[in-house]
Amino acid sequence: VLRSALSLSLLTGQPFRLSRIRANRDRPGLRPQHLAAVRAAARVAGAEVRDDRVGSEEIAFAPGPVRPGDYFFDIGTAGATSLVLQTLLLPLALAPRPSSVTIRGGTHVPWSPCFHYLDWQWRRLLARIGVPFDLTMTMAGFYPQGGGELQAQIPGGARPRPLSLTERGPLRSVRGLSAVANLPREIAERQRRQALRRLHNLLPDMEPEVVVEELPAASRGTVLLLLAECEPGRACCFALGARGKRAERVADEAVDALAAFAGSDGAVDPWLADQLLLPLALADQPSELRTSEVTAHLLTNADVIRLFLPVEIGVDGPLGGPATVRVRPGPAAPGGLTREAVSYTHLRAHETLTPISYAVFCLKRGGGG
Repeated sequence: VLRSALSLSLLTGQPFRLSRIRANRDRPGLRPQHLAAVRAAARVAGAEVRDDRVGSEEIAFAPGPVRPGDYFFDIGTAGATSLVLQTLLLPLALAPRPSSVTIRGGTHVPWSPCFHYLDWQWRRLLARIGVPFDLTMTMAGFYPQGGGELQAQIPGGARPRPLSLTERGPLRSVRGLSAVANLPREIAERQRRQALRRLHNLLPDMEPEVVVEELPAASRGTVLLLLAECEPGRACCFALGARGKRAERVADEAVDALAAFAGSDGAVDPWLADQLLLPLALADQPSELRTSEVTAHLLTNADVIRLFLPVEIGVDGPLGGPATVRVRPGPAAPGGLTREAVSYTHLRAHETLTPISYAVFCLKRGGGG
């Protein structure tokens, strides 16, 4: 919710308030990576922000115009660099001039897309729909130490295009990466052997390729990532190591996720479906894609997007099952994002918003607060 609300606020100029942030978690309120995303968005747009501190359960955010440029953000922990990057990418990509963004923190941490997912999957699909950028990682950062660093070069001037991706098509290849940082290479070799053993049983007609790498890092960790490339669909799945977690279990988690995709009729993995909603809502024509699984995050993201943009988003399948997602942008979407004066109004999460640990305070054009 926070990532999407910040991006949409930057794109539209609309302020918002967000309350009950992570209210049902053991440690409620903003965590360092969330605070870093808020402050990064504020810096890019000269925003006025209230209650931006670790632990805050409510923030108010009122942006100015997006300012392309060269930016560096240090989360200061192993907080997810992907959260910060995905917050800023579209607003800077649609800006008229180039930008570069360097972010220090966690590149491979739980509950967020790792660097290699961003590079192998998310970046490729964004380029396909007219939002190109380059992405590099100089240092990996694993939980809990962090210390990783990624950099995005964003040319600006992007104009998102629609996407039709409802048929997976034939499977063309499966490739992967088994990597360690500051741990014995044998761990990566064990991950690779287990992944290949499972993949040969799952896909007997394929010859998967999984490379082994040792990543430069100030922290210790492992990752196993798999990419299934179809014509034209694709899915990317990964798993991370942890203290006491066997290498074989890491491989099994990634292969199990790929097997779930293979057992559906989806054309994209559930994480990509969620991450494509916003750029497709900014395209100039309708889009549709077939996801292997409807997640609560997908439904919530759709709700948040509808609060900011005149867009219709339909999901024709149940939570946890495959579905076709249809995105029909409204007349103001293609290059017509306006920065009208708006006032904060109060909209609490209710049955039209997926139940999560947030209440969203958004805005209503011309309304009173």
